[in-house]
Amino acid sequence: MFLVWMFFLLSLTIIILILNITPMINIHKNSQREKKSPFECGFDPLTKFRVPFSIHFFSISLMFLIFDIEITMIIPMPLMMNLINMNMWMSFNMLMMSILILGLALEWKEGSMEWK
Repeated sequence: MFLVWMFFLLSLTIIILILNITPMINIHKNSQREKKSPFECGFDPLTKFRVPFSIHFFSISLMFLIFDIEITMIIPMPLMMNLINMNMWMSFNMLMMSILILGLALEWKEGSMEWK
């Protein structure tokens, strides 16, 4: 048991010595500030990192999201044709297309599709 404790203490002492001596013999003592700073794609990391938020990008992303959801509802239409009667299928198709066209017309009238 004594040998185990001696081995543990000796190992701990060697580790502490290595950790304390390594910074003293480090070759790169005089490195520059720029080399120590993180790389920020050419920007100074100490400046203001937030840019003003453009609401136009947000509205474009919302339009894309809504269009994407409508497309995912339109894609299974041919598969539904065999499950329900033709009148119901046509009315659902017309409803979905009218919602798509109405949304497009409103966005166009509002001017949110034009780049400002």
